[in-house]
Amino acid sequence: MQKFWGALLTVAILFSCNEEKPKPKEDPVKEIAQITEPETREEFGFNLEDFNIVQDTVRRGDSFGELMLENKVDYPKIAKVSESFRDTFDVRKIRVGKPYLILKSKDTTEAAQIFIYQNDVVNYTVVDFRKDDVVAYKQKKDVKYVQREASGVIKTSLSDAILEQGIDYYITHELSEIYAWTIDFFRLQKGDKFKVIYKEKYVNDSIYAGSSPIEAAYFEHNGRPLYAFAYENDSLKNIMEYFDDEANNLRRTFLRAPVKFSRISSRYNLKRRIRYYGYKVRPHKGTDYAAPIGTPIMATADGVVTESTRRGGNGKYVKIRHNGTYSTQYLHMRNQNVKRGDNVKQGDVIGWIGMTGNTGGPHVCYRFWKNGRQVDPLREELPAADPLPEPLRPAYYAYIDPVKAQLDCIEFPEEEEPVEDLLTLNE
Repeated sequence: MQKFWGALLTVAILFSCNEEKPKPKEDPVKEIAQITEPETREEFGFNLEDFNIVQDTVRRGDSFGELMLENKVDYPKIAKVSESFRDTFDVRKIRVGKPYLILKSKDTTEAAQIFIYQNDVVNYTVVDFRKDDVVAYKQKKDVKYVQREASGVIKTSLSDAILEQGIDYYITHELSEIYAWTIDFFRLQKGDKFKVIYKEKYVNDSIYAGSSPIEAAYFEHNGRPLYAFAYENDSLKNIMEYFDDEANNLRRTFLRAPVKFSRISSRYNLKRRIRYYGYKVRPHKGTDYAAPIGTPIMATADGVVTESTRRGGNGKYVKIRHNGTYSTQYLHMRNQNVKRGDNVKQGDVIGWIGMTGNTGGPHVCYRFWKNGRQVDPLREELPAADPLPEPLRPAYYAYIDPVKAQLDCIEFPEEEEPVEDLLTLNE
């Protein structure tokens, strides 16, 4: 009987929680105060309600000086920005299409007090004219990072599989960089699979601002599983590298290619026939990477520049000696960025894509020497970078264990069944 009354009491309490309670009378004074309370619209570190706002984008023919003069900024202040803040805000480099705000005073002068130039979705530059001593500084919007897991199955190409899953195209480049020396991305197999863990960046919780570098990845190529984990092995130098599940470095002493976001237009081929020479056999001892004119060309490894000149069909080129075994050469440059005797590091820009010498289109012909003989770099088993030192491995394994478990739990997208198979099932 006690249980019955207890249950009845519980029902009564729940019922009473759902009943509408009488609303308290509104305080008319408080209501008026709420209505008259001034709004605040905080953005870029300023209350925009305190200013008259001009919001626009840089148009063709616009200059910083003219925009400021039109909005009643004194010429000496404009000159001060141009001369004293070139490292912070180079007024000569404002770009067409970039958005900006001019915050003007609300008095009768309506003079510009603040100029805000939006470099990109996250970064912006502020020029403050309110005091006699003009101030210019760079700032970032608050960014929210959201971790994302994604996976895909190769049907045609990696880029198609990435886009099919609604993943940022930047991830395609990231994956090809991480696995540059373990997977030939120009020869992927149908059915190859990948998984990635990375973070997406958002401004104001909704505006997409790109993706952060991949935190962990899994690639299954020809049935061979390949893990990759981002790990900072040198906290003093802030160096982030990718290691596999056995602490081997995925990087090689050479970059896979001297140009980012490019394609191979012609491979190393000792029996190539060229129409320009009447289809005669003309050995091609380089690998051509096609890219737009002006694209930066990078040194693929540390070394010393032995040549930086122009000669015949090679056009403008640079040659680098990396050690007693390896040398590389980069042909058809528009211009060189190094001179003979310069020391260069892997990834340094040594020139730009051009069409000098004998070439039918903009590209860099990348040549590779091993022990004085030209070879195909894509077929060479080049030395790997050093693995993670033994003393650092326990901490590394402890770090990757939960990340590897997370990767393993990511499922691949289900493949659609062929129409014929579906008809057979329905019969």
